[in-house]
Formats: sequence, structure tokens, C-alpha cells
Amino acid sequence: MDNLITGAEALMRALEHEGVRTIFGYPGGSIMPVFDALYDHRKTLNHILVRHEQGATHAAQGFARVSGEVGVCLVTSGPGATNTITGIADAMIDSTPIVVIAGQVATSFLGTDAFQEVDLVGVTQPISKWSYQIRRAEDVPWAVARAFYIARSGRPGPVVLDFAKNAQTDKMEYAPVTVDFIRSYMPVPETDPESIRQAADLINGAERPLVLVGQGVELGNAQKELRAFIEKAGLPAGCTLLGLSALPSDHPLNKGMLGMHGNLGPNINTNKCDVLIAVGMRFDDRVTGNVNTYAKQAKIIHFDIDPAEINKNIKVDVAVLGNCKDTLAAVTELLQLATHQEWLDSFRVYEEVEEEKVIRSELHRPAGRELSMGEVVRAVSEATGNKAILVTDVGQNQMMSARYFKYTQERSIVTSGGLGTMGFGLPAAIGATFGRPDRTVCVFMGDGGLQMNLQELGTVMEQQAPVKMILLNNNYLGNVRQWQAMFFNRRYSFTPMLNPDYMQIAAAYGIPSRRVMERTDLPSAIAEMLAAEGPFLLEVCVEEEGNVMPMTPPGGSVNQMLLEC
Repeated sequence: MDNLITGAEALMRALEHEGVRTIFGYPGGSIMPVFDALYDHRKTLNHILVRHEQGATHAAQGFARVSGEVGVCLVTSGPGATNTITGIADAMIDSTPIVVIAGQVATSFLGTDAFQEVDLVGVTQPISKWSYQIRRAEDVPWAVARAFYIARSGRPGPVVLDFAKNAQTDKMEYAPVTVDFIRSYMPVPETDPESIRQAADLINGAERPLVLVGQGVELGNAQKELRAFIEKAGLPAGCTLLGLSALPSDHPLNKGMLGMHGNLGPNINTNKCDVLIAVGMRFDDRVTGNVNTYAKQAKIIHFDIDPAEINKNIKVDVAVLGNCKDTLAAVTELLQLATHQEWLDSFRVYEEVEEEKVIRSELHRPAGRELSMGEVVRAVSEATGNKAILVTDVGQNQMMSARYFKYTQERSIVTSGGLGTMGFGLPAAIGATFGRPDRTVCVFMGDGGLQMNLQELGTVMEQQAPVKMILLNNNYLGNVRQWQAMFFNRRYSFTPMLNPDYMQIAAAYGIPSRRVMERTDLPSAIAEMLAAEGPFLLEVCVEEEGNVMPMTPPGGSVNQMLLEC
């Protein structure tokens, strides 16, 4: 019959039906029929050939985080599929919507330990929202529609489709499928009107309220609702790592970053506030510190879309379930106008202490002292007009970037929060350039993290992806070294790094680059990097034993922050 098409061709049409424009992937034997079908869809489906399947998942994450769309990966079976595991786990814990489509051996070979056979569904079920094996060509449209609905709805996350080879080559009659309902799956829970009233009453009666802003605000597109909420009642706010760009850095009620390396004010005042209002965050241990001493004096309100997060780590007094775009607006209507000026003034004391003890020495160093990570980050941020997308790797570069970059636009930070994946930065930045080609993308990396997915420079080269790569090179695995200095008697066990010549590596990939060792050269080097039309690698040699401060020591209370090592 002339109207029959292969399952591989059906996949292409189903992806187009979902609005997919960009795919990150790597071909192989068990997915070859799909890549053959993709050859005829190159005008509508832009496939980005990465150099490693882990890079594909992180690129899809970067794409999804900045665009608000679902990121897509296409890989083969066996090692191709297992190479995506880290990215799937990362996307799950950081609520990033991606769909990973992996080839699989034909159904007749399942369970025989055939060449490059892996039970991908069994492996990924614990770290994905849904994992499904497509065994028949006629199931392709339904499976794809369901996958995208699950990935993007409610609390977003990764979905895995394991695509048997016979299902790719068998014929079927295609008809587009749309899924907007799944029995027993409630992506947005019903909001209890009583919880809205209770939350408003607690906030209206508060003398020392504090809002904790999480990534849920960005995922729910509730940035405007958040501002209206805090401005009406004069509520100071602190932001989690993933929630930093939900509120402009210069907003008068934004009191800085929460967590182990966050700002003094919001961390210390967490244990002084009388009402703590968590919005779209999960009370991660890096934010709470010792849960036994966390905000015991406060009534706690938790806005969240995921019922599983309520009372999981911290016992709350009022749970407001639903999309925070709706629930924040509903509570705001019931709030009384307030300023809480005396409470707001208390943050200034901590800001002054942190400025004197930490920030000044990090950002304003005298001539002759080595460059610091913080001053490099701030200089890059200011040179972009504080309008760039920040992507980070993991480690000291991540914490310094989060602290000293400034945010003026939404969806402006891409980092591996919950899993802390070294090697995340470079491929995620590549994905971000495709997700938001209209914005400047700056990725900060350490010498350790860059080398974990260094091969993705090949993707940068081939695509001429305009990634502005800033390598903060201290010749150490800096974050581990800092812990060794503070808690292991400076026993630097396998943290010093013998590094290659990154300028030669950049040259081998045809990427313009520059190395900076002196402070006087930094402004011109940043200007050269930002003026480059395509990619650029800026290596900055920073002090080898610099530390990220303040710091809540492991197991410590959130208000017991160290100001020096």
C-alpha cells in the first residue's frame, strides 16, 4: 500500500508534529534506519552531531533550560544508550524536559545478549519520568506524543524511548497523535482554596517573612507573578542556585543566593524569620544544611507542583499545591500592602559584613595579586551588560559564577544543580546557543570539568556554535582541594592537575583563543572574546588556592557560615 511508511519515518513525522526543530545525537547500528529517514528531513529537523552521547544529553538540557522547550537526543543501543545515563539522571533531579530516543536490537533478539543489547528501560526507570520500549511500528505516534506530554507537563523531566530495530523498519499507516491526558497521571494537582487562605493569613501576620525562590518559578513561567507577590507585601527573597535568574539581581527585594556558598543575609535570616515561604524549590540539603536546626522558629509555607516534595525534607505548616503561576497570583490577591522595613534593614548588616570580609578581597584586588575567579566572572558579566546566559560546569567555577554573575533576564542560568555533573558545562552551552541564538552564551569551566567532555570542542568547531568559553584555570580540582584544605589537613590527595596547552588544543579545532595571566590584559581579552562572531576560548590563569566563601561547613546549620578558610 502506497500510504504505508516505516516506523523510522513515522518517528520523523511525529517529532515534527511535536514542534521539534533541533536534535542532538550520534548514529550507530541499531538506530541507523532512523538516521536514514532523518536524511530526508534535514530541512525541518536540524540534527547536531555531538562527539559523545553524554554530550547529547547535556546539550539537550541546555537547549531545554533556556528555551522552555523539550530537548531531544537520538542515539544508538548498547554503549550509545548507556552513555546517556548521566544526562538522564541530571535532567531528572533538575526537572529538565528531555526525550532520549535510543535504538535497540530487534524484538526477536531481546534477552539473548545480542550485540549492543542493554535493558535500557530497566536501567532508566528509576531516573526518568517514563521509560518505554517501542516494539511495533504502529505504536510510534502514540509513544512519541505520550513521551513529549509527560516530559513537558507538570514538573518536567526526562523520558526515554527504547526503539526496537524491527519497529523502525516495519511499515505502518501514519496518523498524527496528540496526547493531553493520561489516566492516573495528574501533572498539576488541584489547589485547595483553604491553603490559599491559610498562606495569605500567615504572610499577612508575619513580621519577619522570607521567600525562598526556586527553579519552579522559571519552569512555571511565574516570574511576573513572583515579583507582584513579593512587592505587594514587601517580602525579601533569597534564590536557590537554579532559581537565580527568576528575579533580577538588582531587584531591591532580592537578597542573594541561598545555600552552602550563598550570601550571608538570606542564609542567616532563614533561622530568624517567623514565616518562611518556599516557592518551587525542594529544600535540597545544600540549601538547608542541618535539617534538625533549619528554620525551627518559623511557620513554613511550601508552594510546589509536586506533592512528593511536600514534607519530604522539611515539615511544613501550609502546602499550596499547583502551578505557582496560578497559586502565587491567588495568594497575592489576599495579601495586605506591607513594607517590613526594619526586617529588610537587618539584611543590610550582613551585606556589609560580607562585602568587607569576602567580596571586597575577591573583586577588588591590589596590583600584584593573582587574578581571582570572582573578578573574572564579574568582569565578563558587566561586559555583556549583565544580559548574557550563564552556563557553568561544576566546582569552584560554578559557585563563583553563580555568586558574581548578574542576572537581568529570565532563564539565564544553566548549571548542574542536584547531580553536580562535571563535564556538563561545554555541551550544555552548545545546546543553549541553539535554544536561544539571539542571546550571548558564556560558559565558565574549570580545568577539570572542561577535560571531562573536551571532545565537544569538535561539535563547536563543526557548528561554529558561538559559545564564549571562559576557562578558569587553577591547576587543581579546586572544589575538592578546598575541602581537603579545610577538613583534611591540606592533604591534597590527587587534586593537583597537570594540564595541557589549551591554546594549542583550541588551535587544533580552529577556535580563536587567548590566555590571560595579568589583570591588565583581562579587559581587552574579554572584549576580543565578545567581539568574535563565533566561538572563543578565553583561558584565565587564576590563583591556585583560592577558596569560595562564605561556606556552611558540611553538617552545619545554615546560619553558621564561615567567612574565611
